[in-house]
Amino acid sequence: MKQLIQNLQNGQTILEEVPAPQVKPGAVLIHTRRSLVSLGTERMLVEFGKANLIEKARQQPERVKMVLDKIKSDGLIPTLETVFNKLGQPLPLGYCNVGEVIALGEGVTDLRVGDRVASNGSHAEIVCVPRHLVAKVPDNVTDDEAAFIVIGSIGLQGVRLLNPTLGETVVVIGLGLIGLLTAELLRLNGCRVVGVDLDKQKLKIAENKGIIPCNPRLGDDPVKFVESVTNGVGADGVIITASAKTDEIISQAARMSRKRGRIVLVGEIGLQLSRSEFYEKELTFQVSCSYGPGRYDDDYEQKGVDYPLPFVRWTENRNFQTLLQLLESGQLDVKPLITEVVPLEEYATIYGDISKGGTIASLLAYPEKPSLGRTVRYNDMVFEGNKGVIGIIGAGNFTKMTLLPALKSGAGQLNVKYIASANGLSGTALAQKHGIPLSTTDYREMLADDEVDLVLITTRHHQHARLTMEALQAGKHVFVEKPLAIFEKELEELLTIKTSVAPTASVTVGFNRRFSPHAQKMKSLLGNAPMNIIATINAGFIPASSWVHDRAVGGGRILGEACHFIDLITFLTGSRVTAVCMNAMGINPTETTDIASILLRYEDGSTGVINYFSNGSKVYSKERVEVYSQERTLVLDNFRTLKGYGFKGFTKLKTIQDKGHKAQFQALMERIRSGGGPLIPFDEIINTTQASFAALRSLKEGRWVECGGF
Repeated sequence: MKQLIQNLQNGQTILEEVPAPQVKPGAVLIHTRRSLVSLGTERMLVEFGKANLIEKARQQPERVKMVLDKIKSDGLIPTLETVFNKLGQPLPLGYCNVGEVIALGEGVTDLRVGDRVASNGSHAEIVCVPRHLVAKVPDNVTDDEAAFIVIGSIGLQGVRLLNPTLGETVVVIGLGLIGLLTAELLRLNGCRVVGVDLDKQKLKIAENKGIIPCNPRLGDDPVKFVESVTNGVGADGVIITASAKTDEIISQAARMSRKRGRIVLVGEIGLQLSRSEFYEKELTFQVSCSYGPGRYDDDYEQKGVDYPLPFVRWTENRNFQTLLQLLESGQLDVKPLITEVVPLEEYATIYGDISKGGTIASLLAYPEKPSLGRTVRYNDMVFEGNKGVIGIIGAGNFTKMTLLPALKSGAGQLNVKYIASANGLSGTALAQKHGIPLSTTDYREMLADDEVDLVLITTRHHQHARLTMEALQAGKHVFVEKPLAIFEKELEELLTIKTSVAPTASVTVGFNRRFSPHAQKMKSLLGNAPMNIIATINAGFIPASSWVHDRAVGGGRILGEACHFIDLITFLTGSRVTAVCMNAMGINPTETTDIASILLRYEDGSTGVINYFSNGSKVYSKERVEVYSQERTLVLDNFRTLKGYGFKGFTKLKTIQDKGHKAQFQALMERIRSGGGPLIPFDEIINTTQASFAALRSLKEGRWVECGGF
């Protein structure tokens, strides 16, 4: 299928051939008929992409500080690699989509195949959209009209936050598409509306809809204009839908407001507020968030948990429905806003001149019969007779920034035949960049391909165990990025399949730190005597809303990240964990803490302590490991510097940051091609996983927990 994407490195807009997505549980698969180009948002993305690095930095000063902090902790080269990889990620364009339902995900019962729906789907022939971001279109509302409901909901949410009453005077600053829709919705609320803009065409459309026009370019002073319209009282409310860097707009909004007036920001402007302007009038100011309540809430959008109507009357989906009702009744008229309808293949007629303006709303029209292929071939590389042919499931940050570069540099010739991603776009970008022949949204195609020897799994954590079991049942060797499983039942099922169905297939978990040259040097220096090891992880803060904290998706950071250091201590001691005790800051009944200390007891008498903290400074080193044994000490700082105290012939090893990824994949590919024992003993992998589970159980029960045998 075809999809419009934006290259943030150079600002180029591309119509790309990508695999069609599959329908997900709780979602709707839609064949697009129309999509609306949001000229303001998409113009900003194009202009950002065309800017050079210095201009990009100036536009996002908060990102510059993050980069500087990362340089201090991780070094210059890893930081630059991260920045350029981020800019190289293609961005899907569009969020106003109308089409026909072609498939329903599990749990969606109130729609039918063939229904016409509007959604926040992107500019693509096929889109998969969560149910709460989809609304059924009434029969007498055209596709062209329905394409406005998502962008209209942005304006509607601003109106709801302003809470206008009949007869009030409200000013809308910025009469772009959102501003014009906002002004018309205010008129429907019985308000007298003043529209402020510099564009005569937009002001003319507004005037035709009963909105009082104000054009500063023709000499109108917005503040004095509003004062004259309101007989010196001032505006009851101001909604700012403009996009500009100047602070003058917020100042004008304050000065044109009456005492105790309300100001709502929908657009993006400079926000250097004058205290006196707000203080003297006791003004209220609020920023509006997109389509309404539920936006960016994974429970609502992705998991389908609705807000109860008696308590949250207007969610984003109910806002969609409101706009459709207004279109159905004829109260809202968007037809005068349509400047052009352009076939998808001729997208350049819109995006080629997008920075020049001159249009209000541009619509893209889509072919009647899109391609539904879930695998797209990008080159004719032949793998027949090769050993170590790879299929990758997952095209996120780890695959892009760590796995593929490590494979390419550590294993020589990249021998990847497939890359699978849920939406097709991220996998396609990596396939093209690294010369991978096949991008797919159906990973089962690679499992059925006899040429594929090794499957690399880098998806979100809740899929790891299931995908590993499917790959083993297909007779494949498996590498799975940690953790192996996030629930004990999954681990038990996986063990059964590994031992009974695929005893000769290897399973490797991405415990890469044991392959670092620093860890290897430590192992060679320490010998086999019992030791005490302290690993302190300055993990950094991740918002509570992130999927990694979700017990059912990410498993939490102890399962998903601290397991690295359980494995590292196991490697250094050469022993197995027998018991675990974990203590965390505060009470956390969800078991997904990321401020905790884990005590480990080993078979040989060694002890380990893992301090996993998310509340430290970003500038301080992220990972520090100390080992004490036989009156000797090793101190490893951030996998860059290893210092020895009391060792004959060794005092220091210094490298660029090396956490072992390259060496791990080089060794893995050598084993797959030439044979040999497992890269990491399977019983150690299981023991580490069990120790992670024991840590969570210890926190819940407040005691030491023994690790199960294997």
